[in-house]
Amino acid sequence: MTEDQSQTRAGFAAIIGAPNAGKSTLVNRLAGSKVSIVTQKVQTTRFPVRGIAMHGDAQIVLVDTPGIFNPRRRLDRAMVASAWGGADDADVVVHLVDAASHIASETKDGTAADRRGAEDTETIIKALTAAGKQVILALNKIDGMRRDTLLALAQKLDATGAYSEVFMISAATGDGVDDLKARLAAAMPEGPWMYPEDQAADVPMRVLAAEITREKVYLRVHEELPYSAAVETTAFDDRADGSARIEQTIYVERDSQRPIVLGKGGQTLKWIGQKAREDLTEILGRPVHLFLTVKVDPKWQDSRALYAQFGLDYDA
Repeated sequence: MTEDQSQTRAGFAAIIGAPNAGKSTLVNRLAGSKVSIVTQKVQTTRFPVRGIAMHGDAQIVLVDTPGIFNPRRRLDRAMVASAWGGADDADVVVHLVDAASHIASETKDGTAADRRGAEDTETIIKALTAAGKQVILALNKIDGMRRDTLLALAQKLDATGAYSEVFMISAATGDGVDDLKARLAAAMPEGPWMYPEDQAADVPMRVLAAEITREKVYLRVHEELPYSAAVETTAFDDRADGSARIEQTIYVERDSQRPIVLGKGGQTLKWIGQKAREDLTEILGRPVHLFLTVKVDPKWQDSRALYAQFGLDYDA
């Protein structure tokens, strides 16, 4: 502890939003470190990731929740329950909205994904107003957008009564993020810091390692492989030479998906392993020996062990 505890502040800030609103990018930007995976796939965050951001005498513990949407499968229900749970336990909540996508959803140029995002945003607003909650609205991905268009969207959403204030940001470039960070810091209650000043995340290393590898899987095979893969860290050992030996299993649902992950001559799996190892080496600050296995398990989404690994409620 480097400061008098009576002068410090610490608390939780939850980032909620529709899938692909940019929540993970925002958490990474606020924390200044890679603590949440970011891919072009929606629904890649399956459990709340606690990033830790410092601002003056305040420590902000960031909860990056799974995207809130209308659940259909068991895993979907667990993810949505996790998201609302993260919001309920926080000192302040930020509702992140993809401004560009939301505006596009109302035009003929809008895609099905734009319209789904707008519908999910409406679902969140209805839930907030029904609960009598007011949260901070952050309009994201404002790059290159006309100011009058943004102001009109802000006024429309603010009129729902779900928001106490509005910020306009770009999580990708950092525009406006410092102002939002200062606001979150001011909302933290007085008290001692929960973590060392130089710690960027509160995620079990086995879980973070699995998430990083899963990110690489989606980056490489996002076209061929839908949401049918999971990664489990089956072994994480510290070696005498200071390096880490990590064993992981990549689960897919069908036999036809295994060759997709392996690639011709194993080249795809080799790329996934190499990129994951590079990230893990940087995060751990030591050499990493990573060993990947691909297994077919049609029922991996019903595995209680995997739900437990990610802190999700199997019975949600």
